[in-house]
Amino acid sequence: MRFPRLLVCLGAACLSAAAPAYAGPRIKDIVSVENVRSNQLVGYGLVVGLAGTGDRIRNSPFTEESMQAMLERMGVNIRGTQMRTENVAAVSITATLPPFARGGSTIDVQVSALGDASSLQGGTLIASVLRGLDGQIYAVAQGPVAVSGFKAQGAAASISRGVATSARISNGAIVEREVPYALSTAGSLKLALRNPDFTTAQRIGSAINRQFPGTAKVLDPATVEVTPAGAGGSLVELVSRIENLEIEVDQPAKIVINEASGTVVMTADVRISRVAVAQGGLTISVSETPEVSQPAPFSDGRTTVVPRTQVEVDDGQGRSLAMVGGTSLSQLVSGLNALGVSPRDLITILQAVKSAGALQAEIEVQ
Repeated sequence: MRFPRLLVCLGAACLSAAAPAYAGPRIKDIVSVENVRSNQLVGYGLVVGLAGTGDRIRNSPFTEESMQAMLERMGVNIRGTQMRTENVAAVSITATLPPFARGGSTIDVQVSALGDASSLQGGTLIASVLRGLDGQIYAVAQGPVAVSGFKAQGAAASISRGVATSARISNGAIVEREVPYALSTAGSLKLALRNPDFTTAQRIGSAINRQFPGTAKVLDPATVEVTPAGAGGSLVELVSRIENLEIEVDQPAKIVINEASGTVVMTADVRISRVAVAQGGLTISVSETPEVSQPAPFSDGRTTVVPRTQVEVDDGQGRSLAMVGGTSLSQLVSGLNALGVSPRDLITILQAVKSAGALQAEIEVQ
């Protein structure tokens, strides 16, 4: 069996040179702290100052109602009049309120057209409130919008890039209400693993208890409870000291297959028992190369097109069995590469090996 030169060279380099020490991920990279989370905000508003690319009033009645209500609040009564402006667009406003955001701080907002506006380029968002799911007002947004896309058209052609009806306002909202949470007075705190695993949770608890004995307790494969009693300090100080501890993360053997794109991703613990694999298929190729047949000079014939059809059949002859398997991911990849198959053929091989009971891993098809 002949292995690809790249893998062989990599293997030789690993044998000849000492590999640098592996730095595992930090605790802060693999867990989420209880109640330290973002909150989604949503609002409704008007973008003004558009160069004729806004909503057509008759097609978007909610835009007209919003304009009338806004002008009435400013002391302008236009009830009963016919509005024809196309410089205004009704938009939805979304934002993410980060944890521990204080009053007066600013956050980014995303603005998206609701009506038939063709572009928000050059517009300005009028002051609009942003609410949480509890109905309370948490921020107020206003400012000029920044559109990354554009659209231009003429009588017979048009060109567009990106989405011109979606825009962003950097630091466009001011936080008016804080989400209350007193972390410093909490008696304990729970660390939630983003990828629950018994081994990883136990390693986190052991690493914390080695530094601060009696501080951590593993509740389940997704939760580690931390109390400051064994550390002799506040909970905030304890979390700041343990979140940089490095942990060796354990993960189950898994193969993720995306059949739409032909992508195969395998974790480091995937193993295949020694099996023999032969990959081949029947390929039939039909090609048409018609030729023109002309009669001899001064003859009473006609020029005709003569069909020429060529059929080729490849039944996979000449391909032999190959041994696939190994105790490490590099050996497994080398064995699969030796088959010389495409990624889509590799998907079929892995599924067949799983059916044969030789694949010790879970297969997830997306």
